[in-house]
Amino acid sequence: MDAPKTSTLSQAPTPTGRMVWNLDWNLIRTFLVIVEEAGITAAANRLGLKQPTVSNALRRLEDRLGKRLVVRGPGKFEVTPAGMLLYDEAVEIFGSISRLGILIRDMDEEVSGHVTLALASHVVSPVLDEVLSTFHQRHPRATLGIEVLTSRDVIQAVRQRQASIGICLVHEKHAQLDYLRLFREYFGFFCGPHHRLFGKRGLQLTDLRGETSVSFKTDRLTDALRPVALIRAEAQLDDRVVGVSSNLEEVRRMIVAGLGIGPLPIHVAARDVEASLLWRLPPYETPPAIDIYVVSNPHTRFNRAEQNLLSMLKHRIAEVPFAKRDYR
Repeated sequence: MDAPKTSTLSQAPTPTGRMVWNLDWNLIRTFLVIVEEAGITAAANRLGLKQPTVSNALRRLEDRLGKRLVVRGPGKFEVTPAGMLLYDEAVEIFGSISRLGILIRDMDEEVSGHVTLALASHVVSPVLDEVLSTFHQRHPRATLGIEVLTSRDVIQAVRQRQASIGICLVHEKHAQLDYLRLFREYFGFFCGPHHRLFGKRGLQLTDLRGETSVSFKTDRLTDALRPVALIRAEAQLDDRVVGVSSNLEEVRRMIVAGLGIGPLPIHVAARDVEASLLWRLPPYETPPAIDIYVVSNPHTRFNRAEQNLLSMLKHRIAEVPFAKRDYR
């Protein structure tokens, strides 16, 4: 007579199995934020927690896994190889879990899902507008949500599958994401009506030396607006940036108000120039060029609305020659 089979569920779990069942997923979520914010204090601020609480969560996670995840010290924050492995895997896990409800709801015959677009604040594209219009006409029951974020946060939202599609500037391409160039824009420096350079013609880049300025948060040599930062350095503007925002409308507001000169996409600022609210400053001949990309995550299980919108975007971009998407 055969010996009775033992159910695998009743067997004692392996050490790995015990870790899976006993692991506090809130600790993983806290760790994700620590890595994304590159620090305990910044992570605590984002989570609305006290710094010791976040430090303790990191310590408990490291004790549970038996691995050092972050090396910290005065002026030092470094994620270990084990920490990066955990971060990459956790992003995938949380991304899949966050989309379960979306996929379950997308069971009707008619396309009626929700699409979340994450956009940088200065995306002005006739191609995008046309696609959104056509998409709504074809799928009136589908809904759309648009989140305006920094380009860095757009990438993060797409990677974590919190956004269906991202449209933003790209500093470094992530190997796990797909990128498709939507258009190329050019940045110019502008000043408002109260500025001493407003209305003056024939200016040179040297005329901007020492001027106060306002700008975007990504206007740094290590970020998406690096070409603008290089021109800023060449012009020898005052090192003190008096106003910073991640939103184009707020950067524009500060320029018009006279806080300082600042960069804006030339095609976006054209109407304000015509209305005498902004005045274009050097460089005139070689403005910094910035490419704007459609970013998607090929590992995301898209609902049908998301599939349709992404497909329509790709198709329309392929149809329109790049010369018509280059806004020089």
